[in-house]
Amino acid sequence: MAILAIDIGNTSVLVGCLEGEWIRFTSHFAADPNKTDDEYAMMLMGMLSLHQIHPAEIEGSIIASVVPVLRHMFSHALKKILGKTPLVVGSGLRTGLNIRIDNPAQLGSNLVVDAVAACQRYPKPILIFDMGAATTLSVIDKEGSYIGGMIMPGLRLSVDALSSRASHLPNISFDEPEQLIGTNTINCMQAGAIYGHAAMLDGVADRAESALGCPCTAVITGSLAPSVIPYCKREIIYDETLVLRGLRILYEKNRTGRPAGMGGGNSNSSDG
Repeated sequence: MAILAIDIGNTSVLVGCLEGEWIRFTSHFAADPNKTDDEYAMMLMGMLSLHQIHPAEIEGSIIASVVPVLRHMFSHALKKILGKTPLVVGSGLRTGLNIRIDNPAQLGSNLVVDAVAACQRYPKPILIFDMGAATTLSVIDKEGSYIGGMIMPGLRLSVDALSSRASHLPNISFDEPEQLIGTNTINCMQAGAIYGHAAMLDGVADRAESALGCPCTAVITGSLAPSVIPYCKREIIYDETLVLRGLRILYEKNRTGRPAGMGGGNSNSSDG
């Protein structure tokens, strides 16, 4: 049986249908809080129909969301089309992840999901970059504990802010830069955005390794990552399916038995 896994970000939504390790389809679309749960239900039904999947083939669903209003809308939409309430990543869901930060409840659900998948798929310690509206870093130590990270302005957000605040700078696409040193405004902005973000990833990863005192596996996910990683000097593994595989792991971990807290008030454990 398959499941639907949904990752809701500030600007986009990722939907995946997974059957074990097989990802039957994925779809991206804009996150729109003005849509109703009925509209989202119709969109999800359309995706299933397009890929010739009947709702009866879907065992259940799971949601990770950083936008509360959309989390509620998708929960209602999934209940309408599947007849079952989805699992939601948050307090009350067993993760198996030891979150050792000041307030584990503050950790975004998408970062939890990334970390759960990375811990299963890659050698520890791990540095996980996620390029969304913000570019985030999650640091997993050699014991598999989530010990902290960084939040940095995202690639698209940075360029959009630059264009909106500087009257003579246009909006740009993230095409491959023609050269490192630009010779016109658009070239300069593209080179600055791509090479600048690549240098940031390299530098942050190097400094994180120095702080930990050992080499780390560097992993990156997010739709904008392919625009940047060719220009990084260090090896960074691109995993476009990381969040979907993390959601599948969490679904399997929580579909039977009594769920426990994701972090609660104890920074030493979130497994429950």
